[in-house]
Amino acid sequence: MSFFRRLLFELWYFRKPPWESGIVPPEVEQYINMQPSGRALDLGCGTGTSSIALAQAGWTVTGIDFSRRAIQLAHRKAKKAGVKVDFRVGDVFRLGRLRAEYDLVLDIGCYHGSTITQRVDYLHNLENLLAEGGTWLMYGFFKPDARPGPGLRPEDIEIARLHLKLARREDGADRQERPSAWFWFTR
Repeated sequence: MSFFRRLLFELWYFRKPPWESGIVPPEVEQYINMQPSGRALDLGCGTGTSSIALAQAGWTVTGIDFSRRAIQLAHRKAKKAGVKVDFRVGDVFRLGRLRAEYDLVLDIGCYHGSTITQRVDYLHNLENLLAEGGTWLMYGFFKPDARPGPGLRPEDIEIARLHLKLARREDGADRQERPSAWFWFTR
């Protein structure tokens, strides 16, 4: 990610970024209610809304985001909620220092904003970090055309299926009416 784009993200967190609703997505709530608690990794956690919900449900949670401001806000929210979450500033495409295996890896809009090279690194990280039987719960919107920029392409899902088993998919639309989907991949 370019310096300018990183700076833009940092600045957004001094206001309210458009993706920060402060609401736990129903798909995450459903997952929490259906699964026993375990270890969770929230990639691109932002201000920690979903990480905190997982911790409140008894999960041991690590949340990673490259925005220092977002992580500062996440720490404050967790403290106010009375839960412990291991929030870290970091690059979700370079997770070599993490050694734990996670029962859940959550990604709400991070993977779909990455480059092809980053996606390959990301999927290799998942193979090392996702516990046997674990779930990668991923949300992303689809690219409307072939121009560069964020969004999933059908081949991105097929490449992910080379690494993990697609257990479930729910299609919908985001706030901007772009086609999007939730994916439940398992190892």
